[in-house]
Amino acid sequence: MKAIVTVVGQDRVGIIADVCTLLAKNNINVLDISQTVMQDYFTMIMMVDTEGCELPFAALAKLLEEEGPSLALSIHIQREDIFNAMHRI
Repeated sequence: MKAIVTVVGQDRVGIIADVCTLLAKNNINVLDISQTVMQDYFTMIMMVDTEGCELPFAALAKLLEEEGPSLALSIHIQREDIFNAMHRI
């Protein structure tokens, strides 16, 4: 299943590497990535494929949210269909 991962935090070296390492440890493939730095804040949105992840989606979402603070980041994941439904005009 495709999902959207959002990441926000104070800009520093290694954010993309840290998040991608966390995803790779859970067998999640990054399909697309967009990132920017706004003043001192790093923001990133990623489309990922969770098919290879052995965790249930809710457990994965909880894991990412719990790991975020240890990386000084806010990390969230949503199913692609939910994300699209929320952002329709």
